[in-house]
Amino acid sequence: MDASKQRRRRGIVLTATGLKRLQTAIQSAQLQENDGRRFTQEELSIRIGVSTNTLSRLWSLKTALDSRSVKLCFSAFDLELIKSDYNTGEEVEQFDTIEYPAGPVSVYSKLYIPRPPIEQSVNQEISRAGCMIRIKAPKGMGKTSLKFRMLDYAKSLSYYTVHLDLNLVDTDKFLDLNTFLRWLCSMVSKSLDIEPQLDEYWDEEIGSKLSCNLYFEACILETLELPLVLSFNELNRVFEYPQLAQEFLPLLRSWHENAQYNQVWQKLRLVVDYSTDIYVPLDLNRSPFNIGLPIELPEFTLEQIQELAARYGLNWQQGQAQQLMEVIGGQPTLVNIALYHLSQEELTLEELLAQASTERGIYRHHLREKLDDLLSNPDLASAFAGILTAQTAVNLSPTVAYKLESIGLVKLTPEGAIVSKELYRSYFSQNLDEIV
Repeated sequence: MDASKQRRRRGIVLTATGLKRLQTAIQSAQLQENDGRRFTQEELSIRIGVSTNTLSRLWSLKTALDSRSVKLCFSAFDLELIKSDYNTGEEVEQFDTIEYPAGPVSVYSKLYIPRPPIEQSVNQEISRAGCMIRIKAPKGMGKTSLKFRMLDYAKSLSYYTVHLDLNLVDTDKFLDLNTFLRWLCSMVSKSLDIEPQLDEYWDEEIGSKLSCNLYFEACILETLELPLVLSFNELNRVFEYPQLAQEFLPLLRSWHENAQYNQVWQKLRLVVDYSTDIYVPLDLNRSPFNIGLPIELPEFTLEQIQELAARYGLNWQQGQAQQLMEVIGGQPTLVNIALYHLSQEELTLEELLAQASTERGIYRHHLREKLDDLLSNPDLASAFAGILTAQTAVNLSPTVAYKLESIGLVKLTPEGAIVSKELYRSYFSQNLDEIV
């Protein structure tokens, strides 16, 4: 999409320096007034006297705000807005055009709906030395869209960033720990324009994990003047290879712990996202899934769906958003697909909902993908068929439960697994013969 399709508006946009000053003041107030607990977005809104939407736009570093609102934010924490805190002039606000929702939401798009206080929390955390952020949610919940905004914020702080999508890695790289770690070191080096020197640091006598540690410290972290944000997309790809998972996941924890006593490792900030809990046995003292900042992405609320509908140009009442939620819940991808088609005036909401679980509906490709997931794994298909026909929640083995949760078909409750959405219940009930 070219820049001519971006809308511009005059106002004030915080610089990374300004945001850092404001966040430091907020953190100080949290310690003094709130026993160290983070203020919620609603608490900040009441204290400052601006809307939560204004706060979300402020954290983005992308959207221009009127100077009065920005000054209110600073004065609420006894700060005076100074010239280095903001930029003025025409700033890119958002794309005007609406594209079909097929992937992460652009950092410039007006269609990204913040889920406070998540965006503020990850931006605060990424500036902490040696931090680790864990983002968990099923596919289609917006993990990558959130990470792109966090990485964009890290770049505004002049941090180095490397984003590794494990879905794109060849299968043979996961079959052996040594091969995987050499691939990792090579990819990070090349992403930072550092010439890989693996053979100089790899030593069979000390093993691949220690060799990887030495390489990261000497060849990568020591050569960087500023922090490095290393992001792993879809870490659950590693879960599929138990031997690799049992060796590599504790290594991630050790990198985080290294920062507690080694200044060089404080430069490394780790960000991982995954679709489900790990089903590979790990000692609690070696697991990376009980340290750092955990983020679980919730589905959109009724109010957030209404806000998104307005951004698509739809004049919706609460009842229309409620009708949509009763079928598809608040899953961001499904909501965006519905609102896109409605904004193009291809069909009415009533027609969309009537056809939703059929081969004529707008979700036919999405539903066929879910069906293919089940058909390729008979154990999952059998378990899901049992959930469909059960009158109450069903207890499943951890492996099956986590896999069904990761593809979004079930919701795990204290009582057991239930079908996550009416859309899936209706579609798979009609196609039960194919999965039993």
